[in-house]
Amino acid sequence: MNDQDHARLPSAPSSDSERSPGLQNLQDLDPAVRSRLATERIVWLCTLRRNGSPHVTPVWFVFVRGTWWIGADRASVKLRNIENDPRISLALEGGEAPVVAEGRARIWHVTPGAAAAPDAEPAPEAAPTPSATAAAPSDPAAPVPVPSDVVTAFLAKYDWDVTATPPSASGRSGRVLFEVPVDRWLLAGTAQ
Repeated sequence: MNDQDHARLPSAPSSDSERSPGLQNLQDLDPAVRSRLATERIVWLCTLRRNGSPHVTPVWFVFVRGTWWIGADRASVKLRNIENDPRISLALEGGEAPVVAEGRARIWHVTPGAAAAPDAEPAPEAAPTPSATAAAPSDPAAPVPVPSDVVTAFLAKYDWDVTATPPSASGRSGRVLFEVPVDRWLLAGTAQ
């Protein structure tokens, strides 16, 4: 994707009402939807290949503080796609009370064995870099500690410590996390 292509991409929503039509906060979600977000084990992630065609895969996720968190391997097609174009969509299985959301993924390069202190934000120089800021992927950002509530949520749901990732051949973590704030709920428990 070149600079002209990025110029044609729709801009990110500028307000909360644009991000989640009809939903001013997480509490506006139907309790059944909140329950599904807490208990479902698989969400379908759709990323865009360079040619614009969709790439759909089932992934593990947690939904923490109104944000989707998804684990992926550093060598995955998902990561390459998100580095090229961070726009994604997510869908929980089941058609009776569908849950479909859109957002822009931010990539976190996991620091093996490190979780941030509760409620800590990464320092600006260590903040994960949204991949859409560069026309071409650059050297991955330095690893940063994953927020502790995200680590705890993955442990509780999957018995998986996302910080216990083996290093790749380069010595960096072999795992990344995608942080996906919801830009828009397409379906939130009601078929349309």
